[in-house]
Amino acid sequence: MASILISSYGTGHNDTPVAPNPVVVDTATLHNPPDDPAVRTTLTQLTGLHPDVAAYVLATPGAHDLLDSALADIKHRIEQGEQQIHVHVHCYGGRHRSVAVTETLAIALLARGHRVDVTHRHINRPVLPSRNRA
Repeated sequence: MASILISSYGTGHNDTPVAPNPVVVDTATLHNPPDDPAVRTTLTQLTGLHPDVAAYVLATPGAHDLLDSALADIKHRIEQGEQQIHVHVHCYGGRHRSVAVTETLAIALLARGHRVDVTHRHINRPVLPSRNRA
């Protein structure tokens, strides 16, 4: 089985992990802030390790397609003979979407018998200010 190293991070920190030819998982399409300001405030102060945040992220339309695509990319690399695969999962702040997706990928890969190492580069950094979205 392959050895898979998964790093979650926030692009807003300008501290991208470095690895040869990583599988890159961009969670930007999962940006789905809660409409209720009280819920938003509560979830923002937690991380993607919290079950409520993870459930919210994974219920976002497109989340399971993103996970399936990442797993297919990793499977293809394994079939091509790669023994060590780096996976970079990013969102803007590195605390919510990237963490929840990373943890879900890790569970799926462990269930398939792979060795998985997870690093959350920015999970303990302060919440970044919101970006203006068009």
